[in-house]
Amino acid sequence: MKNIKILIVEDEIIVAEDIKENLEELGYSITAIADSGEQAIKESAINQPDLVLMDVRLKGKMDGVQASEIIWNNLRIPVVYLTANSDINTIQRAKSTEPFGYVTKPFRERELHAAIEIALHRHQLEKKLKENEQWLKTILTSLGDAVIATDNKSCITLLNPVAEVLTGWTQADAFGRNATEIFNIIHAETRNEVDSPIAKALQTGVVVGLPEHTILLNKDNLEIPIDDSAAPILNDVGEIRGAVVVFRDITERKLAEAALRESEQRLAWQASHDPLTGLANRHEFEQRLESALQNAEMHGQTHSLCYLDLDRFKIVNDTCGHVAGDELLRQVAALLLVQVRSADTVARLGGDEFGLLLNNCPTQQALRIANTLRQKLEEFRFVWQDKIFTIGVSIGLVGIDANTTDLASVLNAADAACYTAKNAGRNRVHIYQADDRDLAIAYGQMQWISKLHKALENDSFCLYRQPIVALNSSDSHLEHYEILLRLQDETGALIPPMAFIPAAERYGLMHLIDRWVIRTLFTHLKQHYQNIGEDGDRFTYAVNLSGASINDDQFMDFLHEQFSLHQIPPQAICFEITETIAITNLNKASKLIRELKTFGCSFALDDFGSGMSSFAYLKNLPVDYLKIDGNFVREIVDVPTDLALTEAINQIGHVMGLKTIAEFVENDAILQKITALGVDYAQGYGIAEPHPFILA
Repeated sequence: MKNIKILIVEDEIIVAEDIKENLEELGYSITAIADSGEQAIKESAINQPDLVLMDVRLKGKMDGVQASEIIWNNLRIPVVYLTANSDINTIQRAKSTEPFGYVTKPFRERELHAAIEIALHRHQLEKKLKENEQWLKTILTSLGDAVIATDNKSCITLLNPVAEVLTGWTQADAFGRNATEIFNIIHAETRNEVDSPIAKALQTGVVVGLPEHTILLNKDNLEIPIDDSAAPILNDVGEIRGAVVVFRDITERKLAEAALRESEQRLAWQASHDPLTGLANRHEFEQRLESALQNAEMHGQTHSLCYLDLDRFKIVNDTCGHVAGDELLRQVAALLLVQVRSADTVARLGGDEFGLLLNNCPTQQALRIANTLRQKLEEFRFVWQDKIFTIGVSIGLVGIDANTTDLASVLNAADAACYTAKNAGRNRVHIYQADDRDLAIAYGQMQWISKLHKALENDSFCLYRQPIVALNSSDSHLEHYEILLRLQDETGALIPPMAFIPAAERYGLMHLIDRWVIRTLFTHLKQHYQNIGEDGDRFTYAVNLSGASINDDQFMDFLHEQFSLHQIPPQAICFEITETIAITNLNKASKLIRELKTFGCSFALDDFGSGMSSFAYLKNLPVDYLKIDGNFVREIVDVPTDLALTEAINQIGHVMGLKTIAEFVENDAILQKITALGVDYAQGYGIAEPHPFILA
């Protein structure tokens, strides 16, 4: 991000300093803090910031709206309003100043950051649009705009060649006809006739322009958006002898304006919706849930929250692949939407989990709705190729009233109730209560806890590795692998990680599993490095770390101990953390990455691009590799947006000096695409399947 200069206009110094600190952490440069409209105008003129953050209510004679109008009109510097005031009059006054954003206090850092980026993006687009208009105007001037001249009775005397093309009339055919017959204009939205600017110019003797959204209906009934001006033609004594109208086709400008609006709408939609199902995403759902909590506390309203976890979704995914799983999620989303009211919110929270916020809905009514959803999903049949699948859903239900505490608590309660429903046999609804005995018993009987403890004690886990292949010759001599985990059950069958990792995460065992992986890997590598000697420099092993290890204060001591005990070269180890874990634990993740890089290890950011805020946080994470989210890569051949996103991530990574890795490379077509994009490495079943970790 280039050095963006921002002027903060806020008369509360504590608030202003807080905003300044947050923006500087995001990489912006603060030119000044102004506490009045007059000072804001002065600082804008002197420092020429790229953007002004303007509080609407300011002390003194001039408020933020007045100052913004002067700054925009005189300096063309975009303004984003910051205010706790949202009354209609203020909004109308603010709209008249053509602001580039409006953020209501209190706001989160991500909201302010998004508003700034959208405002800057929009300003650049509008500048480009104006530049294009100027360029077009120059070209048209040199070639000649459309020109129509009349006598003082509004009869045509002249059409230039451009006017002939636009109107569809030749000079000979139009001569002597009334201008309204040749220059037939209507309003694009109302479809009403627009008063002739030629007649007005003849009547008033002044220059007359067309209103916006004017369309020329030419001789062939083609509709052409135009803008124009008409002026009277005066003789040497000031008498009106006729009029001339100069107009141009503004189709390109209208298309550009429509594209700008579409781009802004698309960005806003993407920020709040799940791209796969079209439902609200987790961030948007949490915002609406927070609003419901506030309404319950302030106005005594009663709402209900449902946490839905699909049953047997994994069977579809494992049997038919991710494409089938994605289609199932889309169909489930559509089914859920038709069963709830428009005032309710259905969201995809992640994976096969959904959230449902039922506004103004008591618990018993919500229970009936939840059971209806459960029944509909139980009756639903998912057909994929020659296979038919039945699914179900486990639902946790929590009532929301004035006594509900906070967002995290109510989500955790709904999640806990959902898992109780799942552990009680699935395909049922469980209502959460603080003194819920069934919930406590269910947690105590969770079999995964004992299974995972037993696996750790008996070394029932086993390591696999999957190659990460270089796509350019400069790194082709290096061998890069990701270390993967499997669990061997009592019968010797291998259990894939997604069957037990969620349970390990839920019950706080992931940090122990991470340590088992590192200890076991290093034990194997110790003998390997002793055998191959200096040739070991060409090997890199990527090890996944969980959020639990990121937050474990003793984890670094454990790593130092393992490196020292087994004498493993740090440069041979690349640790991986997912983007979600990194962002959720940003400070600790950043600290851990820096410490391990100082020690000699490298770092990869996994599933990059899965969140809207990816690029914003990247500069705070000093990683070496970006692993592009496989959800983009696997559809890169057929979905243009996934191709564009993959290309953008790859370019950003290279600009920052990072190596990029494409996951889910499942066939040659995908491999050819990412190779053409310049991605550095590829990983996936199309390259090589995972194999047991055995070193020669």
